[in-house]
Amino acid sequence: MNSIFLEQEETRSKDELKQELDSLEIQMFRMKENINKIAKYAEVISIDQTKENDWVVIYAYKEGSTCQLMLHNCARPYRGKWNSAIQAEFKGDGNLHIADIKGEENQGYGSILIKHLKDVARDDNFQYITGDIVKRDFDHVERLKHFYSKHNFDVKIDHEEQYGEIIWNDL
Repeated sequence: MNSIFLEQEETRSKDELKQELDSLEIQMFRMKENINKIAKYAEVISIDQTKENDWVVIYAYKEGSTCQLMLHNCARPYRGKWNSAIQAEFKGDGNLHIADIKGEENQGYGSILIKHLKDVARDDNFQYITGDIVKRDFDHVERLKHFYSKHNFDVKIDHEEQYGEIIWNDL
């Protein structure tokens, strides 16, 4: 009886492995196709993996004092739309200011984008990344506080005024 159980377990593992390899192969093919499409109009700055091991392409538009980092999941073909994005503005005082973060929640996309935004700040010699938490954010302010704290931002929240500030200092 034990040998039958072990055979079933081994077969299932091989099937799972084949499915995982098939998924990876499809993602790699799509990544190549997606990068080719994205690179026609944006700067591809990196590839990365989500917490679920999906491959993503991170790309940027930089125009004047603004920067937008976008992320596309390679599990899907690129059709001109990103899955998540951070909009930021270069300030003259060594500060990159986050204007907005948009996109799908609870996928790890925001964490990946924050990591790459820090790289952009370093590459462009900006010591600080700042941002505001405004009244419209207060329905999820605790989630924002956790997110930014996890990424080494100082977070100050005024619950009475429904306002907050975030600061990351690259010391």
